[in-house]
Amino acid sequence: MDLYVYYRVRGGDADLLLPRVRAMQQALADAHGVAPQLKRRPDSPDGVQTWMEVYPATTAGFTAALAQSVSAAGLDPLIAGPRHTEVFMDIPSCA
Repeated sequence: MDLYVYYRVRGGDADLLLPRVRAMQQALADAHGVAPQLKRRPDSPDGVQTWMEVYPATTAGFTAALAQSVSAAGLDPLIAGPRHTEVFMDIPSCA
């Protein structure tokens, strides 16, 4: 399953948040063999950016590891509001 996590970031906090998210994603990649991505919307209405973390092909237990990593990285004070997680799965091809 693929996880998509989006949240809002105040423009003034983006430079502080970026290295924390990158370090967290690298640790998750090393520990769980995932290939994380980090994206953001091109616009910043009212000086607030929307960021998206993408974790393709996660395995059982990854969601709990991600939650633990977010807490350990201290991301919450730099995020404007909650983190929203969406889970998607591949649709099998018809043979």
